[in-house]
Amino acid sequence: MSDISNAVLITGCSSGLGRAGALWLAERGFTVFAGVRDPEAAAGLTRTASGDLRPVEIDVTSAESIAQAHKVIGEQLGPAGLLGLVNNAGISVSAPLECVPIEELRYQLEVNLIGVAAMIRQFLPLLRATDGTGSGPAGRIVNVTSGVGRVALPYLSAYAASQFGKEGLSDALRRELAPQRVTVSVVEPGAIATPIWRKQAETAARLLDTAPAPIAALYRDRFTAFSAANAATATDGATTPVDVARALEHALTARRPRTRYPVGRDVTLGTLAARLLPDRLLDLALTRSIK
Repeated sequence: MSDISNAVLITGCSSGLGRAGALWLAERGFTVFAGVRDPEAAAGLTRTASGDLRPVEIDVTSAESIAQAHKVIGEQLGPAGLLGLVNNAGISVSAPLECVPIEELRYQLEVNLIGVAAMIRQFLPLLRATDGTGSGPAGRIVNVTSGVGRVALPYLSAYAASQFGKEGLSDALRRELAPQRVTVSVVEPGAIATPIWRKQAETAARLLDTAPAPIAALYRDRFTAFSAANAATATDGATTPVDVARALEHALTARRPRTRYPVGRDVTLGTLAARLLPDRLLDLALTRSIK
């Protein structure tokens, strides 16, 4: 056991935003417990990191895995506890709802929403232990959602349900934990070029191919256009994983962290449009953007 005063745990660090955030924070002096499911990814992280980065195997859909990770991390922490928990692990089921089997919908919610709640329930005692001075925040919870958690896009109903749910969970939890000085922030990335787009495309193709042919035919052309537009936005956009990593750092270090961190012009504009436009007009604007 060692006395660590700036330890954070991030889930979903095998690739994408989680990996970038873990490396960024380790370079800036944090002790980062990087949650991964793949031992090979753990080895790659260790080779790449320039700071104190400690891979930990975590499957957020498994209560046993979460409990074991809690045991491993608790044994390494000193009395200062855990500074931050970043719930980043997530998947995206992209397909028309009529083509999404119920078991796929359940798994989407299990990873993106139920897994977040399970992680928070398990690690809250370590977060409360962080600050013993009585001044300023104790531990911090940072939930990574998406711009789709504020504006629901077509063909992302399963994903939007999980992200809207995570936004609501974060709001309620922020108010519950305020008396305990545990802060809750949400980081909302927009379209960013990460491996999630390849995985999303593979899932979408599989779900369309296994749906009844007459039903898949109703959606295929528009859904293909939507997927291409989304991928192009991510590839051509100026937002990078480092922008998300900076938001994570601010949420973990600011004296008064923000409740929400929109990351990307598309998220900012989408949130503003949802606030100002009537629903029908917003529907029309989204339909035209897909065309």
